[in-house]
Amino acid sequence: MASHRRPKQPSRTRVTVLTTAAAAAVVLSANAANAAPSEKLGKDEVKAKVDKLYEQAEQATEKYNGAKEKQQKLQKEISTIQDNVARGQEELNKLRDGLGSLATAQYRSGGIDPSVQLFLSADPDDYLDKASTLDQLSGQQVEALKKIQDKQRQLAQERAEATEKLKDLASTRTELGNKKKEVQGKLAEAQKLLNTLTAKEKAALAAEQQRANRSSSERVDLGNDTSASGRAAAAFSAAQSKIGTPYVYGASGPSSFDCSGLTSWAYAQAGVSIPRTSEAQAGYGAHLSMSQLQVGDLVFFYGDLHHVGLYAGNGQVLHAPHTGAVVRYESINNMPFQFGVRV
Repeated sequence: MASHRRPKQPSRTRVTVLTTAAAAAVVLSANAANAAPSEKLGKDEVKAKVDKLYEQAEQATEKYNGAKEKQQKLQKEISTIQDNVARGQEELNKLRDGLGSLATAQYRSGGIDPSVQLFLSADPDDYLDKASTLDQLSGQQVEALKKIQDKQRQLAQERAEATEKLKDLASTRTELGNKKKEVQGKLAEAQKLLNTLTAKEKAALAAEQQRANRSSSERVDLGNDTSASGRAAAAFSAAQSKIGTPYVYGASGPSSFDCSGLTSWAYAQAGVSIPRTSEAQAGYGAHLSMSQLQVGDLVFFYGDLHHVGLYAGNGQVLHAPHTGAVVRYESINNMPFQFGVRV
């Protein structure tokens, strides 16, 4: 006899698991169908992307340099103010001691003047504004009180200035940290791209960079341009002595450089102090066209002026190019020239 027993129903948990798995399978299938096949970038494409990232890193580097320079300046200013405040407090204490000695002498000769006694226990500003109090003081006492009041006001102003500069320093340090992270992020992204290359492609790219470093450092025709002034010539000679030195962001010598680090260091060797960043250096003198350039002039590139080098003559620039490169010569036409500046 045929059985009429009802078939066993799957448990709710099992239905849920199966339904979820099926849904996931559908989604994965759809994604697979819609996703474009990943294509490995060729060596030249990777190089182009890496070069762009290096450019962006250099933009951030110049902002980093500016923040670092501002931080150092603020730290010096704050230190000076704090030293002044400390000395001022000592002077104030001596003035107060002097007034106390005056009160002691007055007491010995017949009692402390009430106004002086009041001062010794409170702020003198309250009585200096009251003519009735001043009338009760001797000329010596008035002079002492005025000196104390002036010193107190000076100290208050210096402390307020120090407080504002400390706030500025805190925000500058934050900016410095952010720019450092941005630079490191761009360099890490570039390295990640380079890591996608095969060993053979990496070797070929490294060889290209080495050839560029050697050829542009050793076999460059600078012509016979001797138009550099004494200091410009000295700065250019100093920069030449660093050919082959590696580029490192934020570095200003003597064992590594970024672009503005090289130019500021070179001119320092010639006894000339110029700003640290390329943007600030760009405002250091009148702008020159390419035809007006002389050896040793600063030359600026890109619309935001984030790159600077030294004109080397015969259409060449001596500069610290980017991460992975060294201080070397390069055609001035390899980058978007903006203008030159004669220091």
